[in-house]
Amino acid sequence: MFIAPAHAAGTAVAGFDFMQFLPMIVIFVLFWFLLVRPQQKRMKEHQKMLSEVQKGDEVATQGGIVGRVTKVSEQYLNIEIADKVEITIQRSAVAGKLEKGTLKSL
Repeated sequence: MFIAPAHAAGTAVAGFDFMQFLPMIVIFVLFWFLLVRPQQKRMKEHQKMLSEVQKGDEVATQGGIVGRVTKVSEQYLNIEIADKVEITIQRSAVAGKLEKGTLKSL
């Protein structure tokens, strides 16, 4: 035979080598604290804001439409975007609440 059998160099490690997995553990922890945890916090705050929307609040949608909430239901909101012009949107389409009086300045 031209090719000799391959042998492992050095002695065989019988136990678990923690140092081999330490970089992966560090990367996972950094990934968790820099990406996953802040996203979960933002999502929780957004859900809280959506549950607290009431009639009379001024909101902005994800599409950029701003208006005043006129009717609140379980899944939908009616918002007035101009005088006597109302649209119905899904509650989840609300990007954020605006400060009171924002629409007067527009």
